[in-house]
Amino acid sequence: MRTGATGIIFRREFQAYVRSPMGYIVAAVVLLLDGLLFYSTALGPDAGELLSGEVLRVFFYFASGLTSIAAVALSVRLIAEERQTGTQLLLDTSPIRDWEIVLGKFLSALAFLSVITLATLYMPLLILVNGKIAVGHILIGYLGLILLGGAVLSIGVFATALTRHQLVAVAVAAVITGVMFLLWQLSQIVGSPLSRVFAALAIHGRHFNGFMAGLLHLRDVVYYVALTYFFLFAATRVMEAKRWE
Repeated sequence: MRTGATGIIFRREFQAYVRSPMGYIVAAVVLLLDGLLFYSTALGPDAGELLSGEVLRVFFYFASGLTSIAAVALSVRLIAEERQTGTQLLLDTSPIRDWEIVLGKFLSALAFLSVITLATLYMPLLILVNGKIAVGHILIGYLGLILLGGAVLSIGVFATALTRHQLVAVAVAAVITGVMFLLWQLSQIVGSPLSRVFAALAIHGRHFNGFMAGLLHLRDVVYYVALTYFFLFAATRVMEAKRWE
């Protein structure tokens, strides 16, 4: 019964992405920019100086930024829109639990983001056909993109649970995500032990470098899963608090 409730929310939200212009706009922008960046890297004037593995690493570097931006754009409407349209009241008075609402909405956004991400697969395959790279490098890189996208989505879900205004949710999600990206740069300029703390908390840099290089480290997977859980748990608590306001 409980799984069914999450499934209903998932199908409802996924269909909303498919039917709304917003989903297609985000997909089109991500695919266009990914294609342009890939072309400039793999086929541009300096492409001959790069090895195939380096081209793939650069591709995943650019794709990680676009995936993060897409995750923020896809997530901020999930709960804030419900409050703006008044449909949140129906969810609050239904027997569906708050964690089921949060999980269903998160999984729908993750599924749609994964579809967009996997639609770029032909680009690394072009490198595979024309260069020397391992299939495992491609698979690990895409796993990293989906884990990173899921973590940023959870931040967006938390932000959209805080407010009924989507622009405010965008700002909050962008600030949190931006700070977590900047932690890696800060870790390079501050002294120990802050440098180690910032590096461990940074959403990019140390934790995504392995995925870009085709190296799978358990600590990086655990980090992204733990970060996703933390913000989804926080979003659930916010939902519970607002239910009784």
